[in-house]
Amino acid sequence: MSNRIVEQPPRANPPTPDPVSGNATTPRTPRLTALTGDPAAYNYAFLDEVSKREIRRALLKAVAIPGYQVPFGSREMPIARGWGSGGLQVTLATIGPGDRLKVIDQGTDAGVNAVNIRRLVERTAPGVTTTYATEEATIIQSRHRFPEEPLRADQIMVLQVPLPEPLRMVEPRESVTRQLHAEADYARMWVHLYEDVITNGEISRAAGYPVLVNGRYIMSPSPIPRWDVAKLHQSASLTLLGAGREKRIYAVPPHTDVVPLDFEDYPFRVEDFGEKRCARCGADDTYLDELIVEGGGRTYACSDTAHCDARIATTDAARIPHAD
Repeated sequence: MSNRIVEQPPRANPPTPDPVSGNATTPRTPRLTALTGDPAAYNYAFLDEVSKREIRRALLKAVAIPGYQVPFGSREMPIARGWGSGGLQVTLATIGPGDRLKVIDQGTDAGVNAVNIRRLVERTAPGVTTTYATEEATIIQSRHRFPEEPLRADQIMVLQVPLPEPLRMVEPRESVTRQLHAEADYARMWVHLYEDVITNGEISRAAGYPVLVNGRYIMSPSPIPRWDVAKLHQSASLTLLGAGREKRIYAVPPHTDVVPLDFEDYPFRVEDFGEKRCARCGADDTYLDELIVEGGGRTYACSDTAHCDARIATTDAARIPHAD
């Protein structure tokens, strides 16, 4: 007779008696095991319905008062605060079957943060598709960039915001900044910008440039570059901004005035790339990222990778000879 090791089936945990009633109870599944289980166990779009309703109420108030920061109860998310939890909650509260979601991280669709957010939505929101093409998306969630293509009225732009308070640089106390916004007392901000001009010869703020929304509230447009600030002004699309760590939501409705703060003799200006072009598609009319190549040299490429890929595809298609 040969020696064989017979594998025994894993033993099921026996029911444990309830300490009060004495009846047998089914053992609980460990929490971490449950989190990796069947996606059908999640609520639609991960958040529970009560949380979605609260976020939607905050969004309605934010749209009604452009640029005003609305407090909300930020939930725990499967991503860390500061990595887009506020923008993700806004997206999950507004998305529904039939929507097409595009997620970009500083211009690229292939960033780790963008990939993981897309994966979460795909697992927990049946009926929602994801796309890389801006023109196909109904909801676009972004970290620090606007797409190069102009957005339409049927699209929603969701921006992730790490620090929503534009007055934080001049006043650290939250209670005081609330009062300054309520009274539209922005003298400290203007003094700060004036001191910046005296020190640096210009307003040196590169990302998150402060803007005046609808002639009333000063707002931080998230850390988007100056290049993208003009895309907020009189935009056809709705822009929603969420800060999960700071528990704030605010919005810029369609066709709203968004004016960057500046002086008559020191006007607002965007980044100037001179005669530099994208090394991939040759574009000279897009926001460019500087890249360090092998040997220590520098090259430039479009920050919006999907827009760059589309231009390359269009150029390649034009080069293909067509049969008569």
